[in-house]
Amino acid sequence: MKYIAKMHLAFNKAIENIKNKKGQNTIEYLFMLGIIVVVVGAVGLLIKNFMPELFEQIKAKIMGQASNI
Repeated sequence: MKYIAKMHLAFNKAIENIKNKKGQNTIEYLFMLGIIVVVVGAVGLLIKNFMPELFEQIKAKIMGQASNI
């Protein structure tokens, strides 16, 4: 009987801990941080693929203007 009472007490404590919102802000901040990391990573990959073409265009414009001087 004592075992059942201890299990009941442990179960009630577990339910109270689930209802406790003390750590909710930390989880929300970690979730937002994860989303930001994914977005920045995706933008970084897009920029990495776009940058060589952009630098070639800038180089061509500079060389074109330098030849006009």
